[in-house]
Amino acid sequence: MKPRPSIRARLSKALLVWAVAWGAAVAAAIALTVPHEIDELLDDTLQSSAEVLAILLAPAHEASPAGRSEPAEAPPRVLDDALLLENRFAWQVVNVGGVVVLRSSLAPDTPLHPSATPGFSDLPDWRVYGTVLPGDGRMLYVAQTLAERFEAKFEVGFGAALAALGIGLLGLLWLRVRVRRELAPLEELSQRVGVHDPTAEGASLGDAQREELQPLQSAIDELGRRLAARLVSERAFAAHAAHALRTPLAGIDAQLAVALRESPPEIQPRIRRAREATARLHGVVSALLALYRSNADLRRERIDLHELLSKLPVEGLTVRVHGEKSIDADPDLLAAVLLNLADNALRYGAREMRIEAFATNTIRVHDDGPGVSGSRREQLQAAIADAMHGRRTGLGLALAGVVARAHGGRAVLRDVCGGFAVDLVLGGSD
Repeated sequence: MKPRPSIRARLSKALLVWAVAWGAAVAAAIALTVPHEIDELLDDTLQSSAEVLAILLAPAHEASPAGRSEPAEAPPRVLDDALLLENRFAWQVVNVGGVVVLRSSLAPDTPLHPSATPGFSDLPDWRVYGTVLPGDGRMLYVAQTLAERFEAKFEVGFGAALAALGIGLLGLLWLRVRVRRELAPLEELSQRVGVHDPTAEGASLGDAQREELQPLQSAIDELGRRLAARLVSERAFAAHAAHALRTPLAGIDAQLAVALRESPPEIQPRIRRAREATARLHGVVSALLALYRSNADLRRERIDLHELLSKLPVEGLTVRVHGEKSIDADPDLLAAVLLNLADNALRYGAREMRIEAFATNTIRVHDDGPGVSGSRREQLQAAIADAMHGRRTGLGLALAGVVARAHGGRAVLRDVCGGFAVDLVLGGSD
């Protein structure tokens, strides 16, 4: 089998390629910026050095005979720097008496150092290099302004930083595209899991598109197989329970009906209560069976609500239907939900229950009981969510939530002025 591509390996390769490209691009940006500044500085140094040598070697500018120093009051000779492209350097020649005898126009007319100072030194505005001229001990000082040095550093640093920032932003966009491409199989897996039915014959997510996703898909497939096996067991139990419980209950109710007709009037109330208890037990059994088969294939059909409610054993509670007269749902599951909601309403003192159907395949069940507070309603809504995850809660609301979800919808408790209301959103028809 062909090896699956690895997200880790592909991203590592992409990062390696980008690191090399980024380093080469930054090096190229620096190579284009630094030589220009260096060439300017070296060219200016060369021109200044040539100018000084030309003055010192020219016969017209020879120094006084050996052993004689120039008079202190003689004005220093100044060489015009107009030939230079920019005044980046200044120089001056200072005799042993501390007098400037020769200087460039940019250099100050006072000595840069009051006493002979060879080598490099820093002044408030200058970076200075001094050297002793052979013969008479004069000092040659060559200086550069600190502002010019800062400008050179700034231009080099700013150019390199700007290039690195631009390349980094391009890299960010490129990496975003690569990461999105590498995560696309994960998004596709999420969509496949969303429509995956583990109970279908031969159900499997198939081979993963990336090596790292294969363990996850295998785990999901194994979980689906265990879930399917559990559902098969639960459905078998539901079928057995239907045969083991419903038939005896129907027989008991039939015997009680006969006993009610043949019994003396004084014991008939007891038999009626026994029949009511049997009917309630039958409803509980129906609800439990509905819970078990809520994940099975639905038998959707168009249900007439009046006809459905007429078959439900709801005594002591007036039920009225408003809005749409029919709805698309599984009749057995819907009957079990309505029967348990009616039983809840009776137990909490309701005398009337209003069922309103909407064109959106939604049923609102609203009774005139005492209702619940806002905080209690939130707790009950959370209990419905708990039932979705298999945690224990009341049978009526748990059944409403599970059956609504089996229809592709949800059960929502509504805030009403009086009584208790729950919406059963049953989703669209298949």
